[in-house]
Amino acid sequence: MRLPQETIRRKRDGATLEPAEIADFIAGLTDGRVGEGQAAAFAMAVFFQGMSIAERVALTQAMTRSGSVLAWNLSGPVLDKHSTGGIGDAVSLVLAPMVAACGGYVPMISGRGLGHTGGTLDKLAIIPGYDATPDLDRFRRVVSEVGCAIIGQTADLAPADRRLYAIRDVTGTVESLDLITASILAKKLAAGLDGLVMDVKVGSGAFMAGIDAARALADSIVAVANGAGLRTVALITDMDAPLASAAGNGLEVAYAVDYLAGRREPRFHAVTLALAAEMLVAGGLAPDLDAAATKLEASLASGRAAETFSRMVAALGGPADLMEHPTRHLPAAPVIRQVRAEGKVARVATRAIGLAVIGLGGGRTRPEDGIDGRVGFSELARPGDASGLLGIVHAADAAAADRAEAALRAAYSLGEAAAEGPAVIERIAPKP
Repeated sequence: MRLPQETIRRKRDGATLEPAEIADFIAGLTDGRVGEGQAAAFAMAVFFQGMSIAERVALTQAMTRSGSVLAWNLSGPVLDKHSTGGIGDAVSLVLAPMVAACGGYVPMISGRGLGHTGGTLDKLAIIPGYDATPDLDRFRRVVSEVGCAIIGQTADLAPADRRLYAIRDVTGTVESLDLITASILAKKLAAGLDGLVMDVKVGSGAFMAGIDAARALADSIVAVANGAGLRTVALITDMDAPLASAAGNGLEVAYAVDYLAGRREPRFHAVTLALAAEMLVAGGLAPDLDAAATKLEASLASGRAAETFSRMVAALGGPADLMEHPTRHLPAAPVIRQVRAEGKVARVATRAIGLAVIGLGGGRTRPEDGIDGRVGFSELARPGDASGLLGIVHAADAAAADRAEAALRAAYSLGEAAAEGPAVIERIAPKP
């Protein structure tokens, strides 16, 4: 057993850590032998010195083994998708039931909103009765019976990651590529997956504003996941405008219901289909991406994906008729206001829209803050739109609506718009 301070010193001085000493340090983080100050020092040493791919693999595996690792005995492959987060990114809500309707099993463990981006867990919390933190037995049962379940991280899965992330959050080390990679993948490996697709977003509404940073993260996740035995590909997708025309927790759930019912905006559909198709191919449920896309389109057209979504919501305590009667169950804001401006949309400051949702009460400025699920924006315009409608504000009161309207107007630039680039920018596959 190596003393924690020796591991810290070696990494501080630029040494390559052995898998055994990484494993021992993470075990100490879990059982209390490693103190908070030592964990912070380790994170800072990694932040400045970096890690090799082999070290990242060892760190990921050690954090995975710090808690329960799920094992499944199912009739199909166990698959998942993870996104780095964006504005209007309600993809998980529709992708999981689509893949389940095609024969996959999707035990999706999601997070709360982070910074200016929305979180899938916050969206689900808006659904009355939905249990987003079930015990593992119920989680297993729903996945087995329905084909998918979207929940929050439980105390049993990758507890070392939860402790280390809390320390990173207050010590300025969140942005470490090495630690981000291990944090994302430890939870996915603990979920017992057969295949993973990573959605790395890039643009004005993403954490990775530039393509080089997005590509570096995608490369890291693909290399480490495959090095740890989890088949993974990554797609780099556009976040220079909101992906959906809705931003705000309840509004995005309503958007997902509309999508499954047949209202499909092109870019949201393109990203969803691309990610889901990669999952089907990874799980051996389709021979290639074209065949996978055809299968997924059929799951939507037949209503099987919508039915699977309904069954998942009901199995986790939500209303069985959410698909049929969303307005009966999803809360509406007291003040709803159109925001109009003549001209063509040239650019969108997408991050500003996410911050405006937080300003309305639809996100957190502190971890303990509550969220107003009613508020946000709908019918958001995209670059090239000349309809005159920038969006619709949903607010708790007139004063909040005034602030949100001003923020929305400031987020849009009018003028000649360049043609939007592809929704899916690049595919990162494991290197042979």
